[in-house]
Amino acid sequence: MTQSSPYILVDGSSYLFRAYHVPYLQALSNADGHPTGAITGVLNMLKSLKKDYPDGKVIVVFDAKGKTFRNDLYPEYKANRPPMPDDLRCQIAPLHNIIKAMGYPLLVIEGVEADDVIGTLAQQASEKGLETVISTGDKDMAQLVTEHVTLINTMTSTTTDVDGVIEKFGVRPDQIIDFLALVGDKVDNIPGVHKCGPKTAVKWLSEYENLEGVIANAEKVKGKIGENLRAAVDQLPLSYELATIKTDVELEQDLCEIKASEPEVDTLRSLLEEFELKRLLAELNAGSAPDDSEAQASDDAEEELTVLNQDIPSNYQIIFDEDELDKWIEKLTESGIFAFDTETTSLNYMQAKLVGLSFATEVGEAAYLPLTHDYEGAPQQLNLELVLEKFKPLLEDVNLIKIGQNLKYDANVLNNYGITLAGIGFDTMLESYCFNSVATRHNMDALAEKYLDYKTVHFEDIAGKGAKQLTFNQIDIDKAGHYAAEDADITLRLHQVLWPKLQKSEKQCSVFTDIELPLLPVLARMEQHGVLIDADLLNEQSQYIANRLDEIEVAAHNIAGKSFNLSSPKQLQTILFEELEIPVIKKTPKGAPSTAEEVLQELALDYPLPKLILEHRGLAKLKSTYTDKLPLMIDSNTGRVHTSYHQAVTATGRLSSTDPNLQNIPIRSDEGKKIRQAFIAPDNHKIVAIDYSQIELRIMAHLSNDPGLLKAFAQGRDIHQATAAEIFGIELDEVTSDHRRSAKAINFGLIYGMSAFGLAKQLGIARGKAQDYMDKYFERYPGVLTYMEDTRHLANEQGYVETLYGRRLFLPEIKSRNQARKKAAERAAINAPMQGTAADIIKLAMLAVDQWIVAQNDPRIKMTMQVHDELIFEIHEDIVEDATQKLVQIMNDAVQLNVPLIAESGIGDNWQQAH
Repeated sequence: MTQSSPYILVDGSSYLFRAYHVPYLQALSNADGHPTGAITGVLNMLKSLKKDYPDGKVIVVFDAKGKTFRNDLYPEYKANRPPMPDDLRCQIAPLHNIIKAMGYPLLVIEGVEADDVIGTLAQQASEKGLETVISTGDKDMAQLVTEHVTLINTMTSTTTDVDGVIEKFGVRPDQIIDFLALVGDKVDNIPGVHKCGPKTAVKWLSEYENLEGVIANAEKVKGKIGENLRAAVDQLPLSYELATIKTDVELEQDLCEIKASEPEVDTLRSLLEEFELKRLLAELNAGSAPDDSEAQASDDAEEELTVLNQDIPSNYQIIFDEDELDKWIEKLTESGIFAFDTETTSLNYMQAKLVGLSFATEVGEAAYLPLTHDYEGAPQQLNLELVLEKFKPLLEDVNLIKIGQNLKYDANVLNNYGITLAGIGFDTMLESYCFNSVATRHNMDALAEKYLDYKTVHFEDIAGKGAKQLTFNQIDIDKAGHYAAEDADITLRLHQVLWPKLQKSEKQCSVFTDIELPLLPVLARMEQHGVLIDADLLNEQSQYIANRLDEIEVAAHNIAGKSFNLSSPKQLQTILFEELEIPVIKKTPKGAPSTAEEVLQELALDYPLPKLILEHRGLAKLKSTYTDKLPLMIDSNTGRVHTSYHQAVTATGRLSSTDPNLQNIPIRSDEGKKIRQAFIAPDNHKIVAIDYSQIELRIMAHLSNDPGLLKAFAQGRDIHQATAAEIFGIELDEVTSDHRRSAKAINFGLIYGMSAFGLAKQLGIARGKAQDYMDKYFERYPGVLTYMEDTRHLANEQGYVETLYGRRLFLPEIKSRNQARKKAAERAAINAPMQGTAADIIKLAMLAVDQWIVAQNDPRIKMTMQVHDELIFEIHEDIVEDATQKLVQIMNDAVQLNVPLIAESGIGDNWQQAH
């Protein structure tokens, strides 16, 4: 930046669309359901610009409504673009009002695009030698770059000057229009030359200088691309004109006459309050010295912030002295409850070595006890064995209540040192998750920001990033001490905010106290035990898959007529939709042809290459995730693989797992079955798998209380066969496999909110026929329809639905003005109570099973895995039959529904045999 006060020309429309498509912003809305994500994104961009250019003279430019002169030139201009979504359109006026209230100049000129207004201002800047920055994400703006005008992409923080344009596009800024005219633009529907990509355009322009030169030498270009060029010659001048940004728009004021105004504080405050932009509102209030009434918090959370965060200083201590340690141990013992955390060398709980402990008994009062920091010059620390000997009675005391953040990890680490953590009273990660599973991520940094408005010291702040990141034992104790003590302190503060929130709902509180928290030690024991893996079998399968991937690649290249990277979406787009001219059935948010899995699945019905790509993707994922990786994950000490179960990830309450992810192993494919074969029983043991049969359909019967469904399950009928008989009006013994397949699709489709269109697509029948099937289904099972309609209504009314056991499943987009998102939220509202109740039931079953196993005190029975609705055990062959029978009974009796729960068991030498 060569000038202290450059002009900053903001392409508001470019960033409006960019912000709209940011996933985490899409969910934002105020209490009235008015979307605010795009507003938030653009305002964040402006805030970032002001931070980077504090003296910059900001001018914000937006597109005007209606057509522009380019539509007069070419009616098909931008014809491919879908209409602006309603939930984006409704954010434009409020955003404009907020920007104007902030004092920024705002330009919206009819008949031209924002690009043209910016182009005109940039031209004026260049003529006057004024340093100017264009903030945009639009590649077309590269034509405006000069020695005085540069581009900045605020989303990526990258700047582009003249050299940057040449590096990025391969042509000079003054050749960009020629480049765009040749390449064309599918999003804007600028024709260009068919199949002329960027490399070809750069080659032509380097040889012939500009578009006129290319046209003049069109006859010299050989091959198919030469034919395409000659066919496009007549319309290339139009493409050039469409791609040219105007630099002579009539404006009321010259660049130097456009000035910022004083912020309209009252108007701005009112708008920020209306659209609940709390952070900006807090900054406004802080900056404008509001009176006492304005400074008062408007809800419980803000009042808690004032008490817990702002008024209490932090007093953190580092313990090097045994006398001081003894004082803290006495203090922790007398407190009866304290926050606790471990600091270690690794996130892998089996490999992690203890580096230190932190604890807090009062908000603002915390201590860090370093133990094994070993960097050069590290001070003398208390002996690890001595400390653990002193702490073991506290940590194993069931009457001393511990508060933690992800205490399962700490429990596993301590287990490696012979300490069984007891008295687990509260886990802030689980408190947050049970309060609202979708409000935020549930790690400490996110929770502190959400519920305490507090920015914690992040691990990267003290350890660095990437390959040079330090492990905790290498970090200076002064830095480590504050970070670790803050962990304990913030955990205590979070508990004091979250626990009262949970207590306001007896049901939510029960989910925490009766399901999630008691499950924590059960999962910890499963993780510590691990599973046995046959590494040789997996290595054989890896080689088989590698060979098959090579075969698929050869076949795909033969179909395409050339070599290409099957894993590259960009190359695949070119092959499928340009060279093979397969129809585009869906586009990405940026307007490119989609190669997502659901798109390829539809195309695979008619074209061979998409089918090969799908097989390649599936096998490559299995190879990298399981057959290659699992043997490397065998712990050197235990000889087993130890997964990590996560309670606070999915919105519905289902467990997830990582390293390895046990939930995504394909069930039906041969490759998935072979992976399951590699999960083996130890000597003299068997693998036992017990799975709930059709649990979500049974939950649907219970929740809907439909007499027909209740009767079918009570009589132990095949529910799909029974549904088929009802829908097709035939006797049970007349039901064919096709009838049953259709009924199964309907039974499960309705649970997931499938439409007649979706059912028709799945069954390969006409939409009218699918609708007829669904109508007959609801005639036979009217209770299901009533349940679905009541659930939609309730979700719209209260913004959430609940499982049978009180788990709340919030639906942020149930009031969205975007009908597609609203419909998706309504589908989720129907499915979530069933999926969430199924998650609750399997967790309650795990608790009941674990209680029985602990009571047996028999090391020959171990629960090793949980996958969806299935529990897996290792049981000694001497007792396997009796133990399996008992476990099935416990799972059947875990909860009482209006229909019987049926748990089905299998026994084998490996998981696949037992499955």
